[in-house]
Amino acid sequence: MEKSKSAYEKIVFVTGNAGKFAEIEEILASVGITAIQNKGDYPEIQADDLEPIAAASAKAAAEDLQIPVLVDDSGIFIKALNGFPGPYSRFVEDHLGNPRVLKLMENETNRDAYFKTVIAFCEPGKEPITFAGTVDGKIAHEERGDGGFGFDPIFDYNGKTFGELGIEFKNTISHRRRALDKFIEWVKTVSF
Repeated sequence: MEKSKSAYEKIVFVTGNAGKFAEIEEILASVGITAIQNKGDYPEIQADDLEPIAAASAKAAAEDLQIPVLVDDSGIFIKALNGFPGPYSRFVEDHLGNPRVLKLMENETNRDAYFKTVIAFCEPGKEPITFAGTVDGKIAHEERGDGGFGFDPIFDYNGKTFGELGIEFKNTISHRRRALDKFIEWVKTVSF
């Protein structure tokens, strides 16, 4: 019996974020899926959870491009700040940056935080499917490392920040990896 092939050997990933695309491209390549970047900027709905934001963006992109797409929405959730910035992470990163987040955390003893990614897959005319991944860590006391992007230099994972880990190791344990692993498992069930 001939082995079935994946229905998705190439997938369009919609993002203008070069760091996200590099991570997704490397992770998908490791399982034989080619990622193609589309830098389209689709409006994000306002919501308190990442799932509806990613799903709405994926649906809009799939309808506009008329091809299957992947969209990623990610955030850092800080326990002492009641989960802030969460779905507003990009806005906080752009307008406050890591130094001001560290200032907000200056007198906090509980530094628990987690990164969460929701990958949304959508085909034109269909409803999006979402896959979530999280990784627990802490907010560091200062920025460390020059790798990664966004909040990576202040997110401490077992004694090293994501900015210190290097992309290869980060891609084995990250929130994005965990969400993509779920997507990859789903893709394996879809054959032609």
